[in-house]
Amino acid sequence: MILENISSNKLFEGWHKQYTHPSSVLNCEMRFAIYLPPQATSNTPVPVMYWLSGLTCSDENFMQKAGAQRLAAELGIAIVAPDTSPRGEQVADDQKQAYDLGLGAGFYLNATQAPWNKHYQMYDYVVHELPKLIEANFPVTSQRVISGHSMGGHGALTIGLRNPSLYTSISAFSPICNPINCPWGQKAFTAYLGEDREEWKAYDSCEILSSLSEHQPILIDQGSQDSFLQEQLKPENLSALVNKKTNYFQLNMREGYDHSYYFISSFIESHLRFHALNLGLLKK
Repeated sequence: MILENISSNKLFEGWHKQYTHPSSVLNCEMRFAIYLPPQATSNTPVPVMYWLSGLTCSDENFMQKAGAQRLAAELGIAIVAPDTSPRGEQVADDQKQAYDLGLGAGFYLNATQAPWNKHYQMYDYVVHELPKLIEANFPVTSQRVISGHSMGGHGALTIGLRNPSLYTSISAFSPICNPINCPWGQKAFTAYLGEDREEWKAYDSCEILSSLSEHQPILIDQGSQDSFLQEQLKPENLSALVNKKTNYFQLNMREGYDHSYYFISSFIESHLRFHALNLGLLKK
């Protein structure tokens, strides 16, 4: 597979780089960003945190705004941030160019409905194609953790829960926890997956969790002043299910914080330390 390096920036003795590559899963050219900490060498490969961003975002938002690289460099964790959807003139978009469907709004699922199913296979891209590419071309191990924000928090939860052997731990900021019961999810799932709500359940973290006897450690941060909290995000629905399990789960309601990257940057270090602990990079 051909990788083209389109930008490189040194920070905290590591490197932030952007690449483009042809995706056979998404049938288009894709872009991703990677931060390689200074520990990442062929002799000392490092684990990877995959970060999934939210609606309207790309690979750039987290890398430029979250302030994660300083601690990632200290802990020895690489960060990979894919785009949020397939891109290109040939890729279907919402006819009204709405922000919550089409370009920038892939919802990290495998679409089954035309015209979306030709390109919108973000679940397979994130779980299979992208990690294979990363592990073949960079000094990283197969150890993965996953995190994300809003739509990306939904992606992190559903992908992590469905693939416990691939992701050691899961975290999220302001995730869409119960998309089959919120306007964002209902709109996207109807378009991408069709009218059969049974098909939707495979991409709803509440539905997935309800059938599991155990799960990986999960950390969620949610701002109390998030304007999307009640209508779209519904963390209480997930918390009610998770608290019936015996595994580690923590939902932090952060007083006064909103849905923005100001919120994410305030608490990203606690998420990195959470993942580092579960990866065995820090002692309990």
